[in-house]
Amino acid sequence: MITPGGPARGTKIVAMGHYQPAKVLTNEDLTRIVDTTDEWITSRVGIKERRVAENETVADMATAAAGKALANAGLTPYDIDQVIVATCSSIDRCPNVACRVANNLGITAPAAFDLNTGCSGFEYALATADHAIRAGAARRALVIGAEKLTDVTDYTDRTSCILFGDAAGAAVVEAVADDEEPGVGPVLWGSDPSKGSVLTIEGRRGYIKQDGPTVFRWTQTELPKLIAETCRRAGVEPSELGGFVAHQANLRIIEPLAKKLGATNAVVARDIVESGNTSAASVPLALSKLIERGELTSGVPVLLFGFGGGLTYAGQVVRCP
Repeated sequence: MITPGGPARGTKIVAMGHYQPAKVLTNEDLTRIVDTTDEWITSRVGIKERRVAENETVADMATAAAGKALANAGLTPYDIDQVIVATCSSIDRCPNVACRVANNLGITAPAAFDLNTGCSGFEYALATADHAIRAGAARRALVIGAEKLTDVTDYTDRTSCILFGDAAGAAVVEAVADDEEPGVGPVLWGSDPSKGSVLTIEGRRGYIKQDGPTVFRWTQTELPKLIAETCRRAGVEPSELGGFVAHQANLRIIEPLAKKLGATNAVVARDIVESGNTSAASVPLALSKLIERGELTSGVPVLLFGFGGGLTYAGQVVRCP
């Protein structure tokens, strides 16, 4: 157990980690399950494959990603006093995933809770940790997005079963020193509850149901304005971004969006090609991979932005660890 200090002037991400199950489900595999083709899937959403957790839970994947983030930060479980897990696919309601992750890692007496805003969950969780540390209620947090969407995927529905995969991504977030600039920018978050029905997982064992065309139209009209405002709040022009990590929902959304906003110098995350849509895990998963592969330079501004069920959205500009 660590003792939180006083209020902080800001926070930063010090390390990332990610985890994906071993089993790969390719487009070719899906053609033997449902009436579809590789060309149909690739041309519409850009996905080539996704991962499937067979004997692993949301908590198992979250633990693996968080443990990797801790190791990358050179920290121990005793250095953490807050654990936040963003997920919409955990079957178990109690205890929450965050408490299970804390127990698995040996973190003692953390503030531990789950957060569910669907695909924007990681960005909501990151903002919540940032606010808690700024207020002096925590000193160092594990922020995790983890999903086992294949548990709630209907493999008779060819419009949705092609999309989803399982994964987890995690960040270690801590207070900046007195002489450091904050590395996590102001959050822009909100929702359009009137569109809450565009993505649902309802009932005890409900499947994901998505109104893809409505979501796509929203991304064309509203998303560019929201991301532009996120950059404005951070004092960064889109052309100054070193990384562009949007929710990995559809390659036809991500690539034109970065170009339209003028993020011409940014490395654009395209993890959807090899991972599919992993909801709350998609942004930290993609960011962690870019860092691990050396595609982002430490300190460059990176846009993070998620959107999904609710219809919720959230984003911030962070400095790459």
